[in-house]
Amino acid sequence: MLRRPQPTDSEADLLREQERFLSSGAQAAATVVRRPDKRRPQSGATEVPQETGDGQRDVVTIEDLPDEVPSLTPAPPKKSRFKSRRVTFEHVDAEEQLDTHDTHITAVLSRIIEKDTSSVPVSLPEFTGMAFPKVLHRSQYCEMPEASGPGCKKSIFARQITAQRLKEGKTQSLTSQAQTKKELMDCNIGTDQVGEAGPRLISGQGLGVHGGSEEIMRIHRESQEKLQSMSESEILDEQKRLLSQLDPRLVELVRSCKARNIPSSAPAPHLPKDQCAPPRDALGQSPCAHVDVEMEPEQEPVTEADLPVKPDKNWVHMDKLEPEKLEWMRDLPPPRKKETNKAMQARFDFAGTLIPPTDDLPTHLGLHHHGEEPERAGYSLQELFLLSRSQVIQQRTLALSTLANIISKARCGGYHSSLTGSVLSSLLDAGLLFLLRFSLDDSVEGVMCAAMHALHALLVCAEDEACMDSVFCWFSGMALFPLLPSADGVEDDEQLKETKEKQDEKSDYEVARHDVVKGLLKMKLLPRLRYILEVVRPSAHVIHYIMEIIIRLARHSTSSATQVLDCPRLIQVIVRDFLPATWMPPASAPPKSVYELPQITVLKLLRVLSTAGRHLCARIFNSHGVKERLSCLLSAEPSDLLLGEAEAIKLCTEAYRLWAVAARYGQACDLYLDLYPALLKSLQSPGPLALSEPLFPERLQRLLALICLLTQITHTAGCHQELQAVMLSSGGEECLPPPPICWEHVSGLQQTLMSHLKSFVKGLDSNNQREISLALIPAYLIYLQAYYHQLSLQSNTSSQKSFNPVHTLEELEGLASELISLLSHCVVQSLIKNLRSFSMVCNTVQCHAETTASLPGLSCPRWRDTPGLASPTSPFPLLTGLALLLDTVTSIHKGLTLKFSGIFSEPVLEYLCCTTRATPALSISKAWLLCHEHHLLYLLLRLAHRLIPVDPEVAKQAPLFHQMALVLLSWILPGSEFMAHDLLSNIIFSKSFIPEGHSGGPEAVDLGELRLQQECPSSNQALGSLLREACVQLPSIRACFLTHLAHLEPAVVVSRNSLLGRTPWMTSQFLPELSGPILPSDWPYLPLLSLYNRAEGGGLSVQELPLGALMAVTHCLQWLLVLEVWREEALKVILPVAKLSRLSCVFLCSSDLFLERPIQSLSWALFRLLTRASRLNSLDLSIPPPGLASFQDLYSALLAHYEAVSFGDPLFGCFMLLPLQRRYSVDLRLVVFGEHVGILRSLSVTVEQLSIPLECFTSPPEDCLTLLRLYFRCLLTGALKQCWCPVLYVVALSHLNTFIFSQHAAAQEVEAARISMLRKIFYLTDEVLKKHLLLFRLPQQQSDCGFDLYEQLPPIRAKRLEQVLQPQDPSNDKDHRDESEK
Repeated sequence: MLRRPQPTDSEADLLREQERFLSSGAQAAATVVRRPDKRRPQSGATEVPQETGDGQRDVVTIEDLPDEVPSLTPAPPKKSRFKSRRVTFEHVDAEEQLDTHDTHITAVLSRIIEKDTSSVPVSLPEFTGMAFPKVLHRSQYCEMPEASGPGCKKSIFARQITAQRLKEGKTQSLTSQAQTKKELMDCNIGTDQVGEAGPRLISGQGLGVHGGSEEIMRIHRESQEKLQSMSESEILDEQKRLLSQLDPRLVELVRSCKARNIPSSAPAPHLPKDQCAPPRDALGQSPCAHVDVEMEPEQEPVTEADLPVKPDKNWVHMDKLEPEKLEWMRDLPPPRKKETNKAMQARFDFAGTLIPPTDDLPTHLGLHHHGEEPERAGYSLQELFLLSRSQVIQQRTLALSTLANIISKARCGGYHSSLTGSVLSSLLDAGLLFLLRFSLDDSVEGVMCAAMHALHALLVCAEDEACMDSVFCWFSGMALFPLLPSADGVEDDEQLKETKEKQDEKSDYEVARHDVVKGLLKMKLLPRLRYILEVVRPSAHVIHYIMEIIIRLARHSTSSATQVLDCPRLIQVIVRDFLPATWMPPASAPPKSVYELPQITVLKLLRVLSTAGRHLCARIFNSHGVKERLSCLLSAEPSDLLLGEAEAIKLCTEAYRLWAVAARYGQACDLYLDLYPALLKSLQSPGPLALSEPLFPERLQRLLALICLLTQITHTAGCHQELQAVMLSSGGEECLPPPPICWEHVSGLQQTLMSHLKSFVKGLDSNNQREISLALIPAYLIYLQAYYHQLSLQSNTSSQKSFNPVHTLEELEGLASELISLLSHCVVQSLIKNLRSFSMVCNTVQCHAETTASLPGLSCPRWRDTPGLASPTSPFPLLTGLALLLDTVTSIHKGLTLKFSGIFSEPVLEYLCCTTRATPALSISKAWLLCHEHHLLYLLLRLAHRLIPVDPEVAKQAPLFHQMALVLLSWILPGSEFMAHDLLSNIIFSKSFIPEGHSGGPEAVDLGELRLQQECPSSNQALGSLLREACVQLPSIRACFLTHLAHLEPAVVVSRNSLLGRTPWMTSQFLPELSGPILPSDWPYLPLLSLYNRAEGGGLSVQELPLGALMAVTHCLQWLLVLEVWREEALKVILPVAKLSRLSCVFLCSSDLFLERPIQSLSWALFRLLTRASRLNSLDLSIPPPGLASFQDLYSALLAHYEAVSFGDPLFGCFMLLPLQRRYSVDLRLVVFGEHVGILRSLSVTVEQLSIPLECFTSPPEDCLTLLRLYFRCLLTGALKQCWCPVLYVVALSHLNTFIFSQHAAAQEVEAARISMLRKIFYLTDEVLKKHLLLFRLPQQQSDCGFDLYEQLPPIRAKRLEQVLQPQDPSNDKDHRDESEK
């Protein structure tokens, strides 16, 4: 009995049931009756009725039948031939139009007008014996005249009537008329002749039936008259102007119409040269060749002689030649040979190579099958997009493959010098992502494979992956930043929830536009990849593409890696089919199918997923059986894995790396106990490697991965004792379990690896072993550092005797001799000399690889061939490993510190000097490598911290090291917070790194500031004493800054666990999202800014401020003073306007904080330093300070605060006067004299107290008439007085005096203002002010009043005053009075 189909049945099950049904011969439950189509005409034959009986049916089975029905393009809709000819208007009422064309009988009857026939003669028809109409024979058709002109097709009867009338002489021959018209159109003739011919381009069809031809001829005659009145040069100029304004396509249309109207075979009429020939210029060329747009040469129209097949007159509807339809049969025109600056469309061949527009490639290459620019070879991106949606399978496949090649070359920077704009950005904006996603759903496997290739080219960069694999064994080489778009910043939890809700509401296009990976995940890419792997079972290279695509998705973020792991059956299918526990050897060298064979990319995928988090790693190892598969792969030698030797070695390498990532979390360490013999055998069996070995790179990477694994296992074993103690003291509370391995399990490896290191150090002398030694020594150094670091943390218990101090110190002394010989080796010294050339901080490498904001990459093309931090010949891995081990050795055995002072050789010091002056740009492509260089700089500073107290030569470089520490602190990226904490705790505020504080530095500053102190008696304390006190307070200053950075404590703990190898506490190998350095560049102002943010509008007094606020601000200002005097270079990254705005927070955060004595002294010192001549010119107030829209907003707040709480404080007043200098914006001065005039009553800063030269306020003369009038009004009204505001009083006098006595010509309004002011000054009753305004000479800062006066008015000025005061025309007086009133 046949069963009913189930929902879970596959297509194969349904076909199997169909075969069973057909073979059983059972009757179908439903009968299909095909009714005839009524729309089709019935044929004469009768249809045979369908057989519905039990007859045998034929069943056709088609192999490789697609699962889905291919999409069919619907037929084009039918279009009316007459619809386009109808003229419609939007404003026409439909009802009115219906009434106009109404054919009802009432409309007909209401419009009957009887015709007057009274004067018309009535004649009877002639009698004839001919039939009507006359019957014509076919042979008589040729005697009838042909219809001429477009749209003049006539019936046979009409042509017969026309022929009869011609015989009777009633009508002129149409043929002669047409011939005359052609002759007149062949050349430019006179007005009388052309007037008869009429225009060639317009017919007057739209002007109506009546009067249309007359109107056309009238316009034509006017045009001819205009042409006759113009000279030949004017005609040429007008022709050039028209050609430059018209669309080139319209010009081509006009020329084609002319070519159709004038056949090339017709002979030109003989006319005079000056009439028929078009005017030409001096070079003998037509004027149209001089237009900006380069015109292509016109092609001759197709004639009957050019056709490969001659038409026959007996062919139906083939008697007329249509040249526009035969253009495709001509040969392609040659490509443009002349270079032009005009941008041209990029065209590519099938390999993705850009084809120059001048290349003439043969047509058999298949690169000319496109409509636009048919003479150019290659396909544009638009044409490739069109081909990718073709119904022809081969076209879709070819287009997608070509796009894949183009994307690959663009990712490598292949089009940087040839194309303008970004190819990737253009493709993504055009919808490439959706095109590829749709193509992955194609039922044709070839199209799907091509789409997979293109998606792989878009997402994956092989060079980036190889570079990341090469640094895997470096110190912290597993740590990577997630490849998130730069727009994604760090968000709070609430913002993150809102973002997720909004993310779900966004469309696929909106998500993909900002983040390509998120867009693909939203488009359900992972289930489709699982379906392809499980059902389609593609070829090996497609499987390789799929694995690398999933790897790139997992590198995006932890959430993306989680989605990969949570995708139903995806990881199960991958592990089951491509990482089997047992397999058979492949029958051929490249296996036809890679199913049931272990794949290298699968192990790498699991490694990247494990890097995203410890919980993901635990799920992979425990839920998918990866631990057992690793045991199978690593328990045997690579030669016993039934695979190719190279593939087997690579497989073991990836297995070691995956295990090392798990051991980084303290997981899968029980495998170490099971595979310990195999690990020792792998460590010792290969013996010395040789460059001549065919598989040298593979064996080298395998050994490096093994050393990296042992390093992580050593770290995990070193934490066993601490976790065991925590568990015993927890009292049953939940805590981390100790790992299954302890220190005794790993302590025996040290001797073996130490012997290897010694042999590799000796190998540096051999040319054959040098490259191998330089590649392996860093990994051994990192292992030894892990071993001795964890050894120093072990404590001797009753059951364990792990740490023997005496024996350990002896070992370290022996190790120190090896390290000294390594450091002094000529090969290592040559590497040290290359530090600057391989540094990413000192060198700005220009990378031409294309990346987009929505799809960031590491941009590592050609990293093996160019000098860089990740280059195979880079000195950074060796020096980092060496500095790491030296730091650990000197921390355990401090007596060995002095022996390693040679590390600070001259090349290293030059490298540090260059680093302090560098300003590296931060991006996601550089950040992960910059972290490694930061590690080296940090380790060098730690060594310097230990060497400065014991080595005088190193102590001399203490300012350099301190400068380096300050610069490095502002560079440190997320994930290295522990480094920043250590720098702040031990180096930044260390007295040993600031030798100026205890070696005569303050005294030297006092000597240099003697003159300044004499000029500024308002400063309460000398600069040297302030510096001396700040150096004493360095521990308190350090505590102040650490307190304000306490919010970074959780990140510091996570970073410490990573840097110190506390593997059981590690949560992820992904670094935090890259949003910039962890500390802002203006971090020295942090306590001051923190207090300003907490202050309630600045109205609180000192007693109302938070506890310790006064000391925090004092310590902040002391630290700023130290940096401004002795570490000025470290503060160059902070803009001067930012310094001023940050320092202004002293006044804004409280109502009387700036009146406290220590704050006053320190603020005065900082203000004098900020306004020194060398720094004042660099202060640009037009630049908005960080965090503010403009400086004017801050200045307005300061003015309001000064009016409220300043009490005339000179320090606050100097800050108010600083922005009023002449070189700054006039808006700042207008704010004071226009909106805050009351400030002039209390701005009592004297000229002696001002540390800024008066010339900065008075020169050049003021040219703003509005501000000059405000100056004049304030002086006359008494708002500005010398006793209240001495500085601005001098400024106003200087500008007004220069203005009123200026001899330069000016506008009428300005001149009237001068005269008006001068008259008012002369008639002033305040004699003192009048004297100051008229006799002002120059500002003089050393004078008591701040300026010098003339004893009497100079002759020129006296003459000017006399001219102004003499009687003038009353009308002019009235104008002056009006001006003064204004």
